[in-house]
Amino acid sequence: MASLVSSRRFGSSYINVMNYGAFGDGKTDDSQAFTKAWEVACGAKSANALLYIPKGRTFLLKPVKFEGPCRSSSISVQVLGNIVAPGSISAWSGTDVENWIVFSKVDGLTINGNGQIDGKGSIWWHALAFNNCNNLQVSGLTHVNSPRSHISIDGCHGVTMSNLHITTPESSPNTDGIDIGQSNNVQIRDCYIGTGDDCIAILAGSSYIKITGVACGPGHGISVGSLGENESTATVEEVHVKNCSFSGTMFGARIKTWQGGSGYARKITFEEIRLVAAAKPIVIDQFYCIGGEKCSNKTSAIKVSDISYVGFQGTSTTEEAITFKCSQNIGCTNILLDGVNITLENSHAIPKSSCFHAYGKSTNSVPDVNCLL
Repeated sequence: MASLVSSRRFGSSYINVMNYGAFGDGKTDDSQAFTKAWEVACGAKSANALLYIPKGRTFLLKPVKFEGPCRSSSISVQVLGNIVAPGSISAWSGTDVENWIVFSKVDGLTINGNGQIDGKGSIWWHALAFNNCNNLQVSGLTHVNSPRSHISIDGCHGVTMSNLHITTPESSPNTDGIDIGQSNNVQIRDCYIGTGDDCIAILAGSSYIKITGVACGPGHGISVGSLGENESTATVEEVHVKNCSFSGTMFGARIKTWQGGSGYARKITFEEIRLVAAAKPIVIDQFYCIGGEKCSNKTSAIKVSDISYVGFQGTSTTEEAITFKCSQNIGCTNILLDGVNITLENSHAIPKSSCFHAYGKSTNSVPDVNCLL
């Protein structure tokens, strides 16, 4: 019967979730209907399969996993309607509560549309996760009320995310906007992200990450890390952040590593950054420790090197605007600051900088960072 209700449009297999039993009333569980529609889309013989989620409808989904590999070399999901999570924990009995919506092992996946994904603020899951998806494109969506990370990218290669609107109340803990781990060749551009934690976090195993035109705030800025927890080995390199803004954030450009780890964070640039009442705009912290935990001193550390801050302009709400706290055994090397001009919000005083085992140079920068070795 499924094949009879799949129509052909523009040479593609067009699969409307309404034809597979979805109600779209925001009350009835549409998880099974979405799963059936996905199986048809993923198994379509055409070169371009389209899974269609129509506007004017609200679809209630319990945790659901859309798995590949798919038969089609290119598969699209057009989200015009709204997708919501259940409002009560009792609705999750017998389901995976770690992730809500997962796409796994799907290459050539494109997700677009102006629909909204609403996590309803439950405490249990990552809202939208992409695992081992290559040549992934996501654009246009609005994400609200995720309890943890809104979007998780793990083990993916060749990713573009653009024109996303991600919001969660500033008071919501651990609500990262986008987490990137074990992935490379990732582009994030022209997004607004306001959360209670990192707007974007670049995690272990990631490289060649390009972030442009992102407006972050509220939140904890754009972070590399945390890396090296539990004495683990972590590597991150070739991360380039440009033409972004931090407004009312708790941090700005931050690199955070735990003591006792190994590996490296290198070749990282933050360029043409605008600050509006941002606290702690520039931070490297190699003594990262979650509040309340007793973290003992350890000799090994992630090697942090080749870090550039160019063209920072704007205001800080903290007197110490630049902080480099590096491992006394390894240190941070080849730090460059150029054209940094940070002033204190609502004050004529000049902010301060501090360094600990940090090596590099600063030119044409306010405040002076003459503490660099």
